[in-house]
Amino acid sequence: MIIGEYKSTIGEKKRVSLPKKFRNELGDNLILTRGYENALILVNESMWSRVAQDVINGSFINKNIRDTSRFLVGGATDISIDKLGRFIIPQSLFDYADFKKEVVFIGLVNWVEIWDKEKWNERLEYLKEHGQDIADEISKMSDKKNG
Repeated sequence: MIIGEYKSTIGEKKRVSLPKKFRNELGDNLILTRGYENALILVNESMWSRVAQDVINGSFINKNIRDTSRFLVGGATDISIDKLGRFIIPQSLFDYADFKKEVVFIGLVNWVEIWDKEKWNERLEYLKEHGQDIADEISKMSDKKNG
């Protein structure tokens, strides 16, 4: 299972080391794309196939589906991991995530988010302050779905 939080430093040529635990879980064929809140998303081919299937099954007539496709699929790129577990973050994704020097890898069961360390710390503060409100909203959605 892809879980945990790991910090890393961005090296020369925008190269970063994927935590070994995540490498073992994800495998070799990886896709990196834009995520929400200025994070990047890293998935393996299996998970990417599920994302692609959702896009294929969606109607191109629906503006939200088109925009989601543009956002996720349009920014996606295959990632090559070297023998030390490092990969290069393409410039467009580097700029989108507004990376500085340190990043945080967050394992979220099926995918990994990569955050700029400062932005992640800000997000954690937000989650601390609004955690109960978020839980209440999820509970309401669950009640509607089940009721």
